[in-house]
Amino acid sequence: MISLPLFSTTTWTLIVLALTLLLLCGIWPYNFFKKMGVPGPRPWPFVGTMLHSYAGPLLFERKCKEKYGDVWGQFDGRAPLLMIADPDLLKAVLVKECYSTFTNRRVFAKELFGPLKDGMTMVEDDKWKRIRSTVSPSFTSGRLRQIFPIVERYADRLVKTIDEKLLGQSVDVKKFVASYSMDVMASAAFSVDTDTTNNPESTLSIQLKNLLKFKIWPFFVLFVLPFTVPLFSLIGLSLMNKHSVDFFYKLIKRFKHEHKDDKSVHSDFLQLMIESEIQESDIKDGVEPSKGLTDPEILSQAFIFLFGGYDTTSTTLAYILYSMALNPDVLRTLQHEIDVNFPKDSPVSYEALMNMEYLDNVMSESMRLLPTAPRLERVCKKNIRLNGIDIPKGTVVGAPVNCLHRDPRYWSSPEVFKPERFSKDSGEDINPYAYMPFGLGPRNCVGMRFALMVMKMILVRFLQDHSVETCKDTLVPLEFNMFFIPKNPVKLKFSRREM
Repeated sequence: MISLPLFSTTTWTLIVLALTLLLLCGIWPYNFFKKMGVPGPRPWPFVGTMLHSYAGPLLFERKCKEKYGDVWGQFDGRAPLLMIADPDLLKAVLVKECYSTFTNRRVFAKELFGPLKDGMTMVEDDKWKRIRSTVSPSFTSGRLRQIFPIVERYADRLVKTIDEKLLGQSVDVKKFVASYSMDVMASAAFSVDTDTTNNPESTLSIQLKNLLKFKIWPFFVLFVLPFTVPLFSLIGLSLMNKHSVDFFYKLIKRFKHEHKDDKSVHSDFLQLMIESEIQESDIKDGVEPSKGLTDPEILSQAFIFLFGGYDTTSTTLAYILYSMALNPDVLRTLQHEIDVNFPKDSPVSYEALMNMEYLDNVMSESMRLLPTAPRLERVCKKNIRLNGIDIPKGTVVGAPVNCLHRDPRYWSSPEVFKPERFSKDSGEDINPYAYMPFGLGPRNCVGMRFALMVMKMILVRFLQDHSVETCKDTLVPLEFNMFFIPKNPVKLKFSRREM
């Protein structure tokens, strides 16, 4: 027989009341979608539907779509997330109603990102418009042509290391291309030669790797108990490695001062932002000027450019090389196109590189099957009715990119790697709202064209003389954790081409 502690009736009442309130706190939000008339998986107290995602978020979303249709509700902890896999509805959310209703991305625990809170991916409404309009000119065709020789130089440097160190070995592909991404980003942003290709264990490389080592438990706790954000902020907890964030913030500050003191003219990303610098006093009573960046905003955009470009570019390149290793016929066809456009020892021109059709097709098909951002999110900032669904203010709307990219209604043989589907002569009518590797609408990826140029350059330089294939360490298919990050490195083998 279990013996209970001898508390007074009042104490027991308070205990039961506290437990009841705690339980209510854990289940209170879960009537949200019932009131809307939107179906979805049954949430668990506090954790919502996150446990379903633990084994594989991509599989979970696909099962939800099959069971509930194009619109369903799920919960990140206690936070409702309205998932929409209907292209027409997404056109309204991401394009038509972007400025009026769905301008902002979901920003989770913004206070815990320190100086990054002024980054373009986190800011909202008019502040986002001002920063976006200021940064966008950095990625025009003219600017990309200026940067092109830099990108080519670092691609050549990286390819040189293959013959010296990596032939025939099992290679962590993301780690391999990350040094190229880092060097290109640092040079394009700050006119600095970091040379992490030849110095992979440099302080810069180590600090950047530390930034990518996210701890999962703070995210989980904050999803389940969002009211703990002020507590985490009070004790100084950061969702990113604080020491590494401080390191890069100080480094970028130093670059900024050097640019201002240097009499020579720089044409990098940082210089363009410095030329558009405004004082915080120019923003009066919340009224935003049309353009310009304050000092903290310049530092934040520079950090986002360096960190975001480094990670997303290297991840996407790893997926593209992985896709080609699994499809050797595609690899050979692409190598033939490269040989035709760039005979041995001939220079690579910007125009010829950007107009390679089959290379475009291969990259597009890889980003369809393995999108680097498998979900897009927007926050509804006022009550709106779309296609008979009343969406309340504050609702987070998600677009399951991976589901749309593999939906048989929009793609023939969606599980097959078929670059030809993106050809102009394929006859396949691609729905532009069922394909969004760089997002859609006014809030898509501002650096898309730059990222494509960087990736195309290294692929051409690499495949001119080398091939890629699977090895004993290659996992098929890739498995992802609940944050859409591969559970294991993408490993492949490099070899010399048989000419």
